[in-house]
Amino acid sequence: MEIHVAAAKTNKYATSESGDTLEMVERPNGGVSVVLADGQTSGRGAKNISTLVVRKVISLLAEGVRDGAAARAASDHLFTERSGKVTSTLNILSADLQSGTIVITRNNPCPVFIARGDKVECITSPSTSIGTSLNVRPSITEFPLESGLTIVFYTDGIRFAGDRTGETFDICTALEALLEEENPTAQEMADTILSHAIRLDNNRPNDDMSVVVLRSIPAETDQIRRMSFKLPVPPLMIPH
Repeated sequence: MEIHVAAAKTNKYATSESGDTLEMVERPNGGVSVVLADGQTSGRGAKNISTLVVRKVISLLAEGVRDGAAARAASDHLFTERSGKVTSTLNILSADLQSGTIVITRNNPCPVFIARGDKVECITSPSTSIGTSLNVRPSITEFPLESGLTIVFYTDGIRFAGDRTGETFDICTALEALLEEENPTAQEMADTILSHAIRLDNNRPNDDMSVVVLRSIPAETDQIRRMSFKLPVPPLMIPH
């Protein structure tokens, strides 16, 4: 079995920097964690907030701190640093090879989708953003790591895509349609979801958008770990 993780993200229209921050870290006892935060508002201010949160979580996970404790510590850290005046959503998705489980830690009103084969279920348990007070607790879901899982989570730019024109993004139906096709890769799924959200906003995203997809697939593995990354560089930043 192999675990494939992919992400796709874009900025709010006419904003030079995304307020969403996404990082991945290897777990010290085996496995990987993906951390996604969406800072309040957009642009540079939001980026500073989400970066503060993600760096705190990543540093704790790398030390072996459990996901829920890392999320609570990040919330307390944000509350202390910004006096409770700013908020951030936070998602942590871990494939923990020590326990043989998937752990979903969520401080984000946006749901998380879990598919086994082409059957999709939605985690919608109550969840609040961090930074508003001390001791904000995350919603935590844990279940066995097995082949054939697909997990999708995202920031609210995806959730509310199309609101300006009165359209809605039925992500559950979109996922079911994708999974009924010929076994799409995690990256193909992330790209398709993001592209559809952008189209719903008439190609002018109304907010920062980020989506993460994890898939566990049966595979004859060569035990080599691989990672790839694409970052568009604006023309004005390239020296002539």
